Amino acid sequence: MKPYYPQFAADFTAFLAAAAGWKISVVGHQRPDGDCIGSQVALCRVLRARGLDAVCVGADPVPRRIKFLLGDTPYCRRDDLDHAGRAAVFVDCADHGRAGEKLRLIYPEPLGCFDHHLSNDGFARFNFIDTGSSATAEVLAGLSFDAELPIDATSAQALYTGIMTDTGQFRFSSTSQRAFQLSAELLGRGAKPALAGQELFERESLGKLKLLQHFIGSLRLECGGRACIGVLPHGIFEQVGATVEDTEGLVDYARSLDGVEIGALIEERDGVIKASLRAKNGLYRMDTVAAQFNGGGHASAAGLNYPDTLAHFYPKLVAALAQRIAEVESRARK
Repeated sequence: MKPYYPQFAADFTAFLAAAAGWKISVVGHQRPDGDCIGSQVALCRVLRARGLDAVCVGADPVPRRIKFLLGDTPYCRRDDLDHAGRAAVFVDCADHGRAGEKLRLIYPEPLGCFDHHLSNDGFARFNFIDTGSSATAEVLAGLSFDAELPIDATSAQALYTGIMTDTGQFRFSSTSQRAFQLSAELLGRGAKPALAGQELFERESLGKLKLLQHFIGSLRLECGGRACIGVLPHGIFEQVGATVEDTEGLVDYARSLDGVEIGALIEERDGVIKASLRAKNGLYRMDTVAAQFNGGGHASAAGLNYPDTLAHFYPKLVAALAQRIAEVESRARK
């Protein structure tokens, strides 16, 4: 069988050799999702199987719906771990600060970075960034199989779930033949699609449904019906009994409308706006739209955190989306 990532073979061998002399912190991004936790778990377990002292580290707790991925894998909150003498490997982080400013300062020179975001220009000693991959878990799965590293059932479940979630259950345009091939390999190692489906999509809280109800009620069509934006105002989580992790997947409802090309979710917090942007086509380059507000991500999916108020930010975002839609449609007419 041909290797999945031949371009990384030499560097991956060198990375494993360099990691052997360290205690490793496998760092994920703030507000982790399935690809983040799945990638952390799998890489941590691979390193531990090689005899290394490796732990998963994050600024935030693991969301309720993806805790099943951990198994017996050690996961430490940032402030609960003694970081002295440890080297960091960042996964699914589009930039060095994506895990939070404190972890960026604790680990100013990461040993490794595994990622698939367009906006990642490489900030570690060893960088394994493939923007053609649907998920960081896809990169890690392929590298692990290429190097014939041991993948146990817990790692297989974690990697499969990472691929499944970041491909939108294999619906997004980033889904490739390689993603399916790797998923099939992971099923052979013990991954269970039914388990992922049940844990991720059949364990909703009442607060999540109330939050969804509010979000749908807030949807507004903009840019001549080409964009749809929903808002979660300050205090809504307490009002409906939801948590921030319950926002996962809400923005897809805005994008799903017929005729809409771009969906957006705006969260209003204390002096900060968080927004998620989703496009039906990568031509709209949500990563560069988000970059206008110090954000980043993928061509079809991006996010941002921006110091502003809802009243000031909303028209700025509408203007940026209108400009991008006009640019894409103008190129299409030529």
